[in-house]
Parts: sequence; C-alpha cells; structure tokens
Amino acid sequence: MDDLGPAPGIRPRPSLWRRLDAIARASFPLTCTVLLMLLANAPFGIPGQAALLPAIAVISVYFWSLFRPPAMPPLAVFLLGLLLDLLGWLPLGTGPFCLLAVLAFCQRWRRGLANQGFLLVWLVFAGFAAGAATVIWGFASLLTLRLMPAGPAAFQAVLTAALYPVLAIPFSQAQRSLANPERA
Repeated sequence: MDDLGPAPGIRPRPSLWRRLDAIARASFPLTCTVLLMLLANAPFGIPGQAALLPAIAVISVYFWSLFRPPAMPPLAVFLLGLLLDLLGWLPLGTGPFCLLAVLAFCQRWRRGLANQGFLLVWLVFAGFAAGAATVIWGFASLLTLRLMPAGPAAFQAVLTAALYPVLAIPFSQAQRSLANPERA
C-alpha cells in the first residue's frame, strides 16, 4: 500500500493548442523585450528617446533573469545585445557584453536577491544601470579614441534606474498570470 506512486489527478490532454499556449507563455519575456525595444526605436520625437533602448534591454534582462531564469537563456540575451547594438548604433559588442554581465550577476545572486523586497532589488538594479551606462560610455570613448562627455552616460543611468518600476510592475503581473507556463 506504500508504493502506490504519485497521487492520481486529472491532467488535460496535451493538445496542439495547449502546447502552443505553453510555448507562447514561455516565450513571452523574450518576445515582449524585443517588441519594447522596437517600440523604443520608433520615431516618436521624444527628447532623450535614444536612451530608452538600452534601458529597456537592461531592465528586461535583469527582471526576467532574476524572477524567471529559463525565460532568458544566454544565447537569447546575446542576441538581444546584438539587436541593442544594431538599433542603438552602439559599438558592436557593447550590448552583448552589458546584458551578459547582467545575466551572469542575476544567475549568481538570484537566490538571495529574488527573495528580497522591491526596494532592495531596485537599489541593486540602480547599481547595474550605472555600470551599464559606464560600460557603454567607455566603449564609445574607446571607439572614438577620445573621452566622450559623461553627461549622457549619467542621464542614461538615471533614466534606466527610474524606468525600472514602470516596467517591473507590469512584468511582475505578467509573470503571475500571462507569462506563467505552469498555467498553460
């Protein structure tokens, strides 16, 4: 009587629609990131709009790799970084370097950081925003062989840190509902 196995339950049949639903839910974070990056690159004429592109990429990789690690595999993050470089006219390699560094940190410190409150997660992210802006500024200075002004990099860091709650709140709601593969 002890060896009956797992408890019986009703499981839905793995139909085509159910599998497609699971794939759509699993790919939501990556798809949403690409669409937000393309939207940020659209010609809306907003002052400082060019700074939105790296901000969206860093926020998305940070959030999803911290709270849903399978949604951001390294190859996908690398491709997002290349897309960031191509859309943002950044020196090639800057985007993948920054985003893979964010991914590596999130994978390393995920267990301790994901269980913390929003404020601490946001403060740690603000450090990442400053680091990513510094790396982009450094690569741009290296490419031009002269020291670029630091003002745009500081603006990039502040904008990225300030934009985190704006994207993290809908991302966390989507994580619990729309992007949850277990609900498929």
